[in-house]
Amino acid sequence: MVSSQAVNIYKNQQVMLSLPERLTLMLYTGALRFLNESIQALEQGDVEKSHTANLRVQDIVKEFIRTLNMDYEISHQWAQLYEYTEYCLIHGNIKKDVQKLNEARDILREMRDAWEGAMQETAVKEKPAEAMKG
Repeated sequence: MVSSQAVNIYKNQQVMLSLPERLTLMLYTGALRFLNESIQALEQGDVEKSHTANLRVQDIVKEFIRTLNMDYEISHQWAQLYEYTEYCLIHGNIKKDVQKLNEARDILREMRDAWEGAMQETAVKEKPAEAMKG
């Protein structure tokens, strides 16, 4: 049986060796996982668990806002989406409003999918260039 310490070491190595683009995708995935936990816990009446998971999502969204490169026009649009998502998370957490949490989840899911699509598109464009170098 694999120990939890070995699993944590593997996860840490996976994060440390990942490209920044990959780390962003991992953060989106984590945010969605925590948001699903928050919604499910709220629906089951576990307010404390919902709150804890919600705060984790808020931390990830704040990190997205903090690390945006505002030199690009699209970053201003993404900043607005992140800020609205943060509003939905806070409102949903305070008011125990599953609808607002679902709205935040929909936005994060769309942003994750757009990010993943951009990563795939970039990878396809870079492969022919790499072949020419070889």
